[in-house]
Amino acid sequence: MPAAEYVRMSTDHQRYSTENQSAAIHAYAMSHSMEIITTYKDEGKSGLDIGGRDALRRLITDVQAGRTEFQIILVYDVSRWGRFQNTDESAHYEYLCTSAGIKVVYCAEPFDNDGSPLATIYKGIKRSMAGEYSRELSNKVFAGQCRLVEKGFHQGGPAGYGLRRALIDESKEFKGELSRGQQKSIQTDRVILIPGPQTEVEVIQRIYYQFIHDGMNEHEIASALNADGLLTDFERPWSRGSIHQILTNEKYVGNNVYNKTSSKLRQRTVRNAPDQWVRCDGAFQGIITLEIFTQVREIILQRSQRFNDAQLLAMLRTLLMRAGTLSGLLIDEQKDMPSSTTYIGRFGGLVRAYALIGYSPERDYRYLDINRSLRQLHPQILESVIDHFRGVGAGVQRNDQNDLLTINGEWTTSVVIARCQSTPAGTLRWKLRFDSGLAPDITIGVRMDTANVHPQDYYLIPRIDMGAWPHKLAEENNSLIDSYRFATLDVLDGLAARCSLKEVI
Repeated sequence: MPAAEYVRMSTDHQRYSTENQSAAIHAYAMSHSMEIITTYKDEGKSGLDIGGRDALRRLITDVQAGRTEFQIILVYDVSRWGRFQNTDESAHYEYLCTSAGIKVVYCAEPFDNDGSPLATIYKGIKRSMAGEYSRELSNKVFAGQCRLVEKGFHQGGPAGYGLRRALIDESKEFKGELSRGQQKSIQTDRVILIPGPQTEVEVIQRIYYQFIHDGMNEHEIASALNADGLLTDFERPWSRGSIHQILTNEKYVGNNVYNKTSSKLRQRTVRNAPDQWVRCDGAFQGIITLEIFTQVREIILQRSQRFNDAQLLAMLRTLLMRAGTLSGLLIDEQKDMPSSTTYIGRFGGLVRAYALIGYSPERDYRYLDINRSLRQLHPQILESVIDHFRGVGAGVQRNDQNDLLTINGEWTTSVVIARCQSTPAGTLRWKLRFDSGLAPDITIGVRMDTANVHPQDYYLIPRIDMGAWPHKLAEENNSLIDSYRFATLDVLDGLAARCSLKEVI
């Protein structure tokens, strides 16, 4: 009987290497008079969902399209099929195969997957155990990260403007500075934060001085830095938000704070209360003294608590009478009133605040400012995509007229950015605008975070599927759409990597 094998390896345990899985599957096939004619292999892929697991998606697609010469699929065990947190998802993908006449067999399991009640019970238990393993592992990893944070070590994320990541060994001896994107390679090494170049340190100190002694607000400080031609660590112009982040982040006094937000098991990101934060005060050398940082915090707290609801609405009403209209952008430009985010946080949204003063806007033009920032961000994301391709030896040609990328002279791709928008009901939506005139083979859709400052995740959309793509993306989409979603751009490496072939004589 012709058969296909599916193997998957994450980083959970060495004994689950794809080679060992394949050896066990071949032994099972030989003892059951089967011949393996094709292999689907996912290496280094998490089993939490189908996103990023190209081989499993290709297997399901081939089965549904009838492009198969095999009659059975051999998998090492239930966990290799997936550690889905919803056991129904694992059953769904198996059902797609069996409904097409292709049986799924788990070679190392102590039951025959024959559809009997006993097999169904076994699979349900095994699927639950596989999902629970991921939950337990996530808790163990999180606990380990918290312990490292409490010891003063940096866990994940960029260092930030004015700071750099540095590598130390198990004896806490300095080994060197890590560049952006560079990771440690030895398990016993640790990462800490250190002050960055003196020019950046002086900018940080300047920001704090201007805020305290010159009485400048965040918007004025950002304008002054931009006027001097200075850029952020992401090579972008300064904004009110980026200045506020520097003024409120404890890492500038040397404190290590972790778990402000969490997103476990690929669930949506949530903001945690301060009592859930994990911290280590005085973990590394600070740029700002604790006294100065405390002064800034008091000023910000006084400013944010200075107005009650009635005063905030009175200022909003005065602005409406003076300007004749209201928008988030217009509010942010006023020096004598709080930012639009204050109204959003206090009243649950700008539309709600507008309604309280009897104003019904036709449209909020704050998006103009956001779109301007996203246009400035696009070249940086495009360069990161090019770097990923070139990092694996791929050839990249860029069309300066439309930014279309041609990879290895074989296929094309383009980058589009989807702005995060909040509906009146409070849900989030992202709209991808395809450039049908370019018709790239693959469109890289960048979904921004809620602040429209950093990329949240990426969708790789083939040209053949562009016509059927939904008008807008939600926070959670159906499994088919989200199977195109990836947390990082690392998947591009595999799409363009070149393999060297030895000449055969």
